[in-house]
Amino acid sequence: MTDILLLAAGFLVLLTGGELLVRGSVRVAEHAGMSPLLIGLTLVGLGTSMPELVTSVQAAMSGSPGIAVGNIVGSNIANIMLILAIAAIIEPMAVSTSAFQRDGMIVLGTALLFSGIGLTLPLDRPVGAVLAGLLVAYLWYAYRQERTMAPSEGHTAAYERAEALDEIHADDGSETPRRRWGSLRIDLVTALLTALGGLLLVVAGGRLLVDAAVAIARAYQVSETVIGLTIVSIGTSMPELATSAIAAYRKHSDVALGNIMGSNIYNTLGIGGATGLLSPTVIPDEIVRYDSLVMLGASFAMLIFARSGYRLSRMEGAILLTGYGVYLYTLLPK
Repeated sequence: MTDILLLAAGFLVLLTGGELLVRGSVRVAEHAGMSPLLIGLTLVGLGTSMPELVTSVQAAMSGSPGIAVGNIVGSNIANIMLILAIAAIIEPMAVSTSAFQRDGMIVLGTALLFSGIGLTLPLDRPVGAVLAGLLVAYLWYAYRQERTMAPSEGHTAAYERAEALDEIHADDGSETPRRRWGSLRIDLVTALLTALGGLLLVVAGGRLLVDAAVAIARAYQVSETVIGLTIVSIGTSMPELATSAIAAYRKHSDVALGNIMGSNIYNTLGIGGATGLLSPTVIPDEIVRYDSLVMLGASFAMLIFARSGYRLSRMEGAILLTGYGVYLYTLLPK
């Protein structure tokens, strides 16, 4: 019971820290004169992935590759089969043709790449550098697209991910002018302290979460890989669930879908790349043989369902959600 409480505390500290880190970093960037578009594509997108990133890196550093890689693959599966499914059940999604064809293929391509790496290579520094480099290239591509394409072409998934976060803060006063808090200097100091405090909380929460997850796996004789694929990945994906559900409820289906696709791209390239660079690890065989294939299957299913009339219906959402339940059942100890 103590380990379960520590796990819950780790999630709470981790997600709170991630929220503070994003808010503080964005405000500092605004003071530095960074454009809102660039802030959204980089700081907001990367900041909202910080809980998953810290968890995977710390798990790899602790010698728990099952949790480290399971968190990446499990989050991608949960994003499509759990979070996207719930969002579609809340409100059927109309899909932008051009945006879907562009970013949907990138989601599938990154899933194929990660699965191929698992079959042939460890998640070491050269592989991590390639993945991180591909994320930088994608962000540059998204930045150029957002600056030059017509509104009718649809936004990139990276842009929609930042927009999804705005759905959460649309009514909480987050856009209040800076001078409400006094001088710009005081506001800058506050922003820096907020970002630093958020970073410290993310690191502490990630450490607590990994230690508790390992303890639970040992106590209940469940593999660390299963814990990473289920409890850890679902917990660190809670921000995506909140933002996508709210976007769907407000009938912003393009934002909900873009948030999911953007999250999967960041998870595979950003978190996979950072894990390989900072703490090289192996991809467990059970993930290579089974869960990576489920991730590929979920990505294909998303493409097929969204391509059918460029609409994701409640029935298709229910099918995805049922499939996720079956997948979780297959992971249970027999």
